[in-house]
Amino acid sequence: MNEKEKAKKIIKILNRIYPKTPTPLKHKNKFTLLTSVLLSAQCTDLNVNNVTKNIYPKYYKPEHFVKLGIKKIEKLIKRIGIFRIKAKSIYLMSQQLIDKHNGKVPKTFKELELLPGVGHKTASVVMSQGFGYPAFAVDTHIHRLAQRWGLTSGKNVIQTEKDLKRIFPKSTWSKLHLQIIFYGREFCKARNCYGLACKICISCYPNRKKPVVTKKA
Repeated sequence: MNEKEKAKKIIKILNRIYPKTPTPLKHKNKFTLLTSVLLSAQCTDLNVNNVTKNIYPKYYKPEHFVKLGIKKIEKLIKRIGIFRIKAKSIYLMSQQLIDKHNGKVPKTFKELELLPGVGHKTASVVMSQGFGYPAFAVDTHIHRLAQRWGLTSGKNVIQTEKDLKRIFPKSTWSKLHLQIIFYGREFCKARNCYGLACKICISCYPNRKKPVVTKKA
C-alpha cells in the first residue's frame, strides 16, 4: 500500500469517527486563542481551559495583560506547567502586539513567528483555527502517529510536516490536524496501541506483528 492509498484510508476512517472538529482550546477572540495555544505547550488542553475560564471573562486583550504585568500573570496561570516562562512570553507578546500591530493578532506566519513565545506550531494553529488558512500544525503526538502509520521517516516535526503536506490534500490539512490529535488520544495512544491495535494501524499494516518504536521529535 503506497502513501496515497494510506492517506485515503486514514481520511475515510477519521471523517467517519470525527465528522466535526471543534477547536479544543476555549477562547473568546483571536488574541485569547493565541494565548491559549502558547499556554498549551507541555500542558493538556483541558488544564489550559480550566485555568483560562477564570481569566478570559475579564482579561482578553493585549492591553489587559500588559497592565497586569508579569507577576500578576504568573499568579493567574500558576497551575500551568512552566508558568513563569509562559507569563513572561504572554507579557512580551502582548506588548509587541500593541507596539507593532495596533493590538491585533497578525495574520501571517512570518509576523506571528516573530512574536515572543510563538513558534511555527503555535503560528500554524492560529492561522488554521483563527484565520481559516490551510495549515498542518505538527506536534510530537502527530509526529509519533505519522511514524506508526508509515507516513514519514522524519526525525523531527519539521520533516514530518513536510511529508504530511505532500501526502494529504491541502483542503484537508486544518481538519486533519485536529482529527489526528483526537484519534491519538482515544485510539492510538503512546502506551496502548504500539502500531498493532487501532483501526488505522491495522488498516495500514494488516500483517504487522512487532510493536513500532517511534523516534522522538
